[in-house]
Amino acid sequence: MAISLRGRARVLGDDINTDYIIASTRKRDTLDEQVLKRYLLETVDPNFAASVQPGDLIVAGRNFGCGSAMEVAATVILAAGIKAVLAESFNRTFYRNAVNNGLIPIECDTNAIDESHRLSIEVTDGQITVRDLNSGRFLPAHRIPPLMAEILDAGGLVQFVREHGLPK
Repeated sequence: MAISLRGRARVLGDDINTDYIIASTRKRDTLDEQVLKRYLLETVDPNFAASVQPGDLIVAGRNFGCGSAMEVAATVILAAGIKAVLAESFNRTFYRNAVNNGLIPIECDTNAIDESHRLSIEVTDGQITVRDLNSGRFLPAHRIPPLMAEILDAGGLVQFVREHGLPK
């Protein structure tokens, strides 16, 4: 597995729940992430979705993705062109939904990352290197478990199963 990303940090706080990622009122109308991406994080910042650029990276604090287990929270982030979320910790259900859909969840110390900092991320065989290009600092990140790294490398669980069959 080898993934290389560079992007602009979009900094959020702690306890960003799935209803903040995409409001339940929006999910009543549709679960189409191509429609919902226009409302990404609107309860946190009404202008967030309109300001997202492809390649941006979400940077958050503790407990990212808490709340309901709706997988659309992960797929709407991907639909907006964001390929990874860096957080101090993730809700476990959100973490698995992210991996299963090809969104890279990176657990690391995010305290020193400021809004709009440029980040470089390298993922090789589950080992993650995060570098803040503005400060030049490397940020220690937790390794992604091997099977999850393989799923991410395939682009998500559906593609992984197509390529390798069901995991043993």
